[in-house]
Amino acid sequence: MSRTVTIIRTGPQALVQDLGRPGNAHLGVPPSGALDRDSLKLANRLVGNAESAAGLELLLGGLALEANSSCTIAVTGPSTELRVDGRLVDSHQPVHLKPQQVLEIGTPQTGLRTYLALSGGVDVPEELGSRSTDLLSGIGPDPLRDNDVLTLGKPGTATGADVVPPHRALHTLVVPILLGPRDDWFEDAETQLRQGSWAVSDRSNRVGARLQGTVLNRRDGEIPSEGMITGAVQVPPDGQPVVFLNDHPTTGGYPVIGVVDGDHLGFLGQARPGTAVRFRPVG
Repeated sequence: MSRTVTIIRTGPQALVQDLGRPGNAHLGVPPSGALDRDSLKLANRLVGNAESAAGLELLLGGLALEANSSCTIAVTGPSTELRVDGRLVDSHQPVHLKPQQVLEIGTPQTGLRTYLALSGGVDVPEELGSRSTDLLSGIGPDPLRDNDVLTLGKPGTATGADVVPPHRALHTLVVPILLGPRDDWFEDAETQLRQGSWAVSDRSNRVGARLQGTVLNRRDGEIPSEGMITGAVQVPPDGQPVVFLNDHPTTGGYPVIGVVDGDHLGFLGQARPGTAVRFRPVG
């Protein structure tokens, strides 16, 4: 008999995500996958899954589910209130659910996204080697809806508590950026980036972190469409930079002033609107 859980409510947005499907840009497919990879990997370790197992990425929490069979869950990311049948339980550690028990996940105190791992992982069909939802191309499972039933895979052995504190999103991000390939479109690109200041826009999403603030002065005109990678900082004619995240388009016609180090993209994926951002040119 298969192990399942039923989604009672999704919250603002609930997506199935694993570590993504890199290597398909030639097909026009972005890498997708969890924006905060470290939090998903931690949640999976806590319940005995492989780090690459599919879990749920929750925008501002709010999800509730009922266990239809025994399972172990863990919630990671920013500090978040959890309840099982109304009783408070801890995040960032394994929690066992009995059949018919209800898990409720609150809104994180800081940051944007929490991650829910379930023992055995979410067993949805793979597409191009991944179970991730890609909001730009529509590849992968649809965003979850109320009353959806999720099948779980075969559980492993939980490894116990992982000594990692809850993630706390920063009020100001200092983001390393490697100049190029189109920094020659900007007069003294390094100084412009180093001296500028921005805030995360409320128009940001899984495609990109849109920034508003200092206008980057660039040449007029556009370039022929060319390949784009995760972390590319594209500058449209209004001079307001966009940092491409996991569901980004694989080509674009605006100049890329630089590329953000991949280890810092998770912080941008957790940054709420209004978070201050500064760039630190490197290399």
